[in-house]
Amino acid sequence: MSKKKVLITGASGLIGSLTIAALGDKYDFSGLSRRRVEGIPHFAVDIIQADSIGPAFHGVDTVLHLAAANGIDQVNDWSATMAGTVQGTLNVYEAAREAGVKRVVHMSSGCTQLAYEWDDELPFGTLANGPDDQVPENWTMVDPDWPVRPDSPYAIGKLFGEHLGRYYADKHGMSTIVIRLGAVLPEDRPQVRRHYPGYLSQSDCVQMIDKCISAPDSIDFDVFNAISENKYRWRSTDRTKEVLGWEPTGCAEDHPPGD
Repeated sequence: MSKKKVLITGASGLIGSLTIAALGDKYDFSGLSRRRVEGIPHFAVDIIQADSIGPAFHGVDTVLHLAAANGIDQVNDWSATMAGTVQGTLNVYEAAREAGVKRVVHMSSGCTQLAYEWDDELPFGTLANGPDDQVPENWTMVDPDWPVRPDSPYAIGKLFGEHLGRYYADKHGMSTIVIRLGAVLPEDRPQVRRHYPGYLSQSDCVQMIDKCISAPDSIDFDVFNAISENKYRWRSTDRTKEVLGWEPTGCAEDHPPGD
């Protein structure tokens, strides 16, 4: 049986690189990003260039959409968000539709609900920032279907992509699976206290992407959390495990501070 053809936008980034390295034997990858990626067919184009990205989508079964304006200086920049994360994502979906792509795996973010940490009536800010002696023994987990509470322009841009996926699924019959990603780090371990609730190990991230690419065609649209098995995790992954069969093995506490 031939391999599924998967186009990765933002292929030159950390998650794209991890995905290609781990799953390159299972899928036929190609890339779309400003920086060239060696070893796979690649289109060196920015997704904001709507008139130039179309050829990258020809013959593709699934798009793994990672590209976004997510640099340190861009997360709170409305202009960068509107150009890269909003308009760029629309360009990706429209190119995918025109090419007959069957599914988009849209990489969203846990920051679409992260402002729950700003609510002093809830325990999530303490879970993220301490002090540890005020952390409760238990707490209610936040599901993906709770109201969104974005914490930045970047998060609002990601929510635009989620809603766009719902629209294209309903209007054009193109499946979208949304991953609300935890913190995937180059060092593959928490670096600061607030990473401990949302840490997502690199291997758990790659496994999640694999599950979404290979998910049944019957999933027309859904939103799933992806966070490792961390002690202070407050976003639920129960449906992710139940529907997709995801089995995370990472844990933030495997990497104690100063270790």
